[in-house]
Amino acid sequence: MLKGRSLIEPGNFSLEEMDGLFCLAEKLEKEETYLRDSCRGKLLATLFFEPSTRTRLSFEAAMQRLGGSCLGFADPGSSSASKGESLADTIRMAASYADAIVMRNPKEGAALLASRYSPVPVINAGDGGHHHPTQTLTDLLTIRRLRGNIENLTVGYCGDLKFGRTVHSLAKALSRYKNIKMLFISPEELVVPEYITRMLQKQNIEFTETRSLEEAMPHLDVLYMTRVQRERFFNEEDYIRLKDIYVLNKEKMDMGKNDLIILHPLPRVNEISVEVDADPRAAYFKQARYGMYVRMALLSSILGVV
Repeated sequence: MLKGRSLIEPGNFSLEEMDGLFCLAEKLEKEETYLRDSCRGKLLATLFFEPSTRTRLSFEAAMQRLGGSCLGFADPGSSSASKGESLADTIRMAASYADAIVMRNPKEGAALLASRYSPVPVINAGDGGHHHPTQTLTDLLTIRRLRGNIENLTVGYCGDLKFGRTVHSLAKALSRYKNIKMLFISPEELVVPEYITRMLQKQNIEFTETRSLEEAMPHLDVLYMTRVQRERFFNEEDYIRLKDIYVLNKEKMDMGKNDLIILHPLPRVNEISVEVDADPRAAYFKQARYGMYVRMALLSSILGVV
């Protein structure tokens, strides 16, 4: 059903198609040998024009667990982009070697452009502050695994909501599910973009914007923490002033529900105290592992081996 398809933003797949991926990811988690070697002889090109740890490694781990191989670069300085090669030419070159391409690029819209030049599927691993659809699949799978479903939830997003592509992607995806309410918690300088709030208004999704994490905590079923992204700031003074504005600690956790789920796309810097890691409601390291399984499901589906 997904064979040969690209994934540029969360809306590319229907809810039914995403549900199929989640079911497959859960089976892969439970049955270690399922689909082992199914991608033998397949190559995945990982083109990362921007730093990554979890996304790149989880894609490489996913492909290798399926029996396939990876090639690519983790630093644009080691590619011909440093010599002035166009993105279109880089993509056409990589597509001549690989069966699928995973790309992260700091420019918004780069993944969509890449898909127009590529004869093989392109997976967006993050394009600037725009979208990060495989992180969204990871987030949704984590909520599904820990809550049992992805409906009837109040979800809070805290931190950098202006530049946070994971927030934008997740808000867009969750707006398609039943009875979802959203709380956006940020300083005025980092509020969620207007195109997101307009989308929510158009779909009659209830949402609130607030500056106080403490006020929001008692109402949340899911809290999605994000770091203030130094790399998105043009002014170092603004970054220093805002970077520690929200810190989730034990005192704030005490304000939350007993079945609250704490998510974070990682890496974290200071926004979640390490003392929170021992709280059973902290799910961000489980979330990272679920990311590998959902990427295994995605790769096996778009490569047509399942």
